[in-house]
Amino acid sequence: MANGDGDDKAQPAKKRQLKMLPNLSVDAFRHPRDAAATDALKKVPGLDKVLAKILEYGLERLYYVDNVASNLRVTPAMFGKLHRSLTWACKILDVAEPELYVTVDPVPNAFTYGHTKPFITLTSGLIDMLTDEELFFVIGHEVGHIKAGHVLYGTMARNIAGVVAILGQMTLGFGALLGQGLVLALYEWYRCAELTSDRAALLCVQDIEPARDVFMKLAGGTTRLAADMDRDEFVRQVRAYEDVDRSNLDRAYKILLTIGRTHPFAMQRAHELDVWFVDGYPQLVRGPS
Repeated sequence: MANGDGDDKAQPAKKRQLKMLPNLSVDAFRHPRDAAATDALKKVPGLDKVLAKILEYGLERLYYVDNVASNLRVTPAMFGKLHRSLTWACKILDVAEPELYVTVDPVPNAFTYGHTKPFITLTSGLIDMLTDEELFFVIGHEVGHIKAGHVLYGTMARNIAGVVAILGQMTLGFGALLGQGLVLALYEWYRCAELTSDRAALLCVQDIEPARDVFMKLAGGTTRLAADMDRDEFVRQVRAYEDVDRSNLDRAYKILLTIGRTHPFAMQRAHELDVWFVDGYPQLVRGPS
């Protein structure tokens, strides 16, 4: 992938001209469901201040120290390809470059922590499973969380169940009972926020194919059988998932299966991004068709 000034050494992946997006506003690509869920959380009195203090004096520093002590930091000299992808994602989305780390974990995953000093971590399982272009999409997704201001709620969403459990032990169970509503609200927000960050990632790679490939591999990818995966079959499965909504009972099953998840299903993410790739994305990157 080529950058805007022709410097081949800075290419994160394919040789393709990337378009810079100066003065990009998050409102230009924020998913409507993310906006609605964020507004709902902000209406909870004092929630932002409480969560910020919990992170500042506890979780944020704890995770940062553990990350620095245990994982490898990505720099121009350490995992240079990943660093170039990070640099270009930050340039395109107009975000100050955060620290990026690699951790040894066979489970494919990526996450962003830290409210005052965000940092991104990629697992070795994810890196081994994805191509350079697909990793650029994932890094763009995580930078998108920073651009969209997701890190505060996102960090708490990953840990809220444990916080509520501790609260329940301290209040003979009453705190846990009251906190379950917040748990579900944060999970719902988290799922909606993922859809916004997928859009940010697409703005970085500026190609729908690596986005589809990431979702396909997250659904059932293996390094050994990567050559046998078929995009067309995956797209047909995405269409089949959407067809499930034709009955009220199936829609109810979708809700029940999703309510305790922090991420939407891979098929749902692929569908949502496909829709935006046709209606929304062209106006930001290619201009009106």
